[in-house]
Amino acid sequence: MTRRPRPFAASSPSGPRAGHAPLPFPVLFRDRHFIVIDKPAGLPAHPGRDGGPSVEDAFALMSRHRNGPWLAHRLDRDTSGCLLVALRKQALVAAQSCFANGEATKVYWAITHGHPPGTHGVIDAPLLRREGRGGWRIETDPRGQAARTAWRCLARGHMPDGSPASWLELRLGTGRTHQARVHCATLGCPVMGDGQYGPADGKSLHLMSRELHLPLAPSIHAVAAPPPHMRHSAAQAGWDLDQQPSPPHDVLPRTGPAPTRVGPACGITAGTR
Repeated sequence: MTRRPRPFAASSPSGPRAGHAPLPFPVLFRDRHFIVIDKPAGLPAHPGRDGGPSVEDAFALMSRHRNGPWLAHRLDRDTSGCLLVALRKQALVAAQSCFANGEATKVYWAITHGHPPGTHGVIDAPLLRREGRGGWRIETDPRGQAARTAWRCLARGHMPDGSPASWLELRLGTGRTHQARVHCATLGCPVMGDGQYGPADGKSLHLMSRELHLPLAPSIHAVAAPPPHMRHSAAQAGWDLDQQPSPPHDVLPRTGPAPTRVGPACGITAGTR
């Protein structure tokens, strides 16, 4: 059965219309209800304890309505790419429902150390936040929240020092904290620049939110360009990130909501073509 897009009613305007002033970052999508920005790597989505700039600093340029804007989801500070902002509370609720029900399509790109086992597969590994003296980290643990990531390897190669590297596409079926980073490490391919879950290599984090789609009415669809540091590393490995390989249509199916868990705590399935 085909799932119809979920409509939501627009709220009656009772204040200034959504702002159209230039924003300090690229706009990938904009309509009456939402804006998708290309968040730069290194910019937090919301203010931290120590202050400093964040995406929320630009909210006044998006809308001065008393009922928005709102961050509809989050990206890590060092992850670039598609970030959804709802301009009204009703739009926020509709978007968050899409995320919670596994209806949103969230595609990430990562450049990683190592080569994965196969060309594509699924990582089904629950994630748990663990506190320690040095701070917190996310670990795979059967007591954690269900987390599922479909992956495919777009390219394999080697860096100038001879170390193996891979260009991975990840489709997140859930939106857990650090999910893409921990699942890449679980696959044996930690993200370059991720010293928390992989080697301290001195690089910037090589992870981006490449594509975002929400089946609302009207639908939301945005695609972000790779940041310069990822383009540089890709070129060193012999890849052009503007020439994405075309996969068989069934390699990365929609992951959907995380299934009820039966069996091992962590499952990694892999396939080859």
